[in-house]
Amino acid sequence: MRSLLFVPASRPERIVKALGAGADAVVVDLEDAVAPDQKAEARQAVLEALDRPGRFAVRLNALESEWGRDDADALAGHPHAPDFVMLPKAESAGQIDILGAALGEAAAGGIVPIIESAPALRNAWEICEADRVEAVLFGGGDMAADLGVSMDWEPLFFARGQVVAACAAAGAPAIDVPYLKVNDEAGLIAETERVKALGYSAKACIHPAQVRAVNGVFTPSEAEIAEAERVIAALDAAGGGAALLDDRLIEAPIIRRARRVLAAARA
Repeated sequence: MRSLLFVPASRPERIVKALGAGADAVVVDLEDAVAPDQKAEARQAVLEALDRPGRFAVRLNALESEWGRDDADALAGHPHAPDFVMLPKAESAGQIDILGAALGEAAAGGIVPIIESAPALRNAWEICEADRVEAVLFGGGDMAADLGVSMDWEPLFFARGQVVAACAAAGAPAIDVPYLKVNDEAGLIAETERVKALGYSAKACIHPAQVRAVNGVFTPSEAEIAEAERVIAALDAAGGGAALLDDRLIEAPIIRRARRVLAAARA
C-alpha cells in the first residue's frame, strides 16, 4: 500500500466516494471520527459497508474503551472479513494477541496496530513482531500530545525513526500519520518525501484530495526504475558477484534497494 484514506463510519455516504478516490485502502473509522452517542449506529454502517466490493479496513475503538470489545464482537460475527483491522492505542504485543483471538477469522487479513504513545514507543519492537501484524501506523497526533510537543517534523523525528526501525526489524511496512493541512499540497508532498526517505512505505490520508499526491511520491519514478534496472543488470553481468556501475561498487544494500524499487513498481 501507498495510501490509506480514512472515512468516518458515521458518514456512510462518504464510503462509496472514498472508493473512487484511488487510495490503496479505505479505512472506515469507528474511533476518533465518531462521537460517543453515534458509536452503535456507526458500527452498523461498518457492517453494511463490508458487504460492498472494494478494499476495506476498519479502525476499531481501543480495546480498553467501552466500545472496543463490541466492535471486535460485531466483526467476528460478520460473514465478510475486512481486508485488515486497525487497532488504536496499541501498547503491547499482548493486545494484538487478545484482539486476534476476539476477531477469529475476521483477523485473517491481518492487524495494523497504531503506535501513538510513549509506552507504545518503548514496546515498538515487540508490537511490530507480534503475530498477525500486517503493517504499523505511526499515530503522530496522539504521540505529540503524549510527549507534550507539536506535530512538527523536528519534535516527532525520533519517534518516527523508532517506529520505522522497529518495522524494518520485523519486516512490516511502516505507514505515516496523515498530513492535517488538507489544502496544502506542497506541504503534503514535502512531508511525504521526507517520510519516504526515512523508510516509510505509505501515508494515511484524511481527504480524497490528498491521495493522488501521496500515491505519486510512493510510486517509483521512471528514473528510479531505470536506475534499479541498471543495478540489477550490472549484477547479472558480473554473475552475481562484485560489480561496478559508473565506477561505484554495487554492494548488497544497493542491490536490496534496487529490488525494492522494482517490486514497488510492479505492485
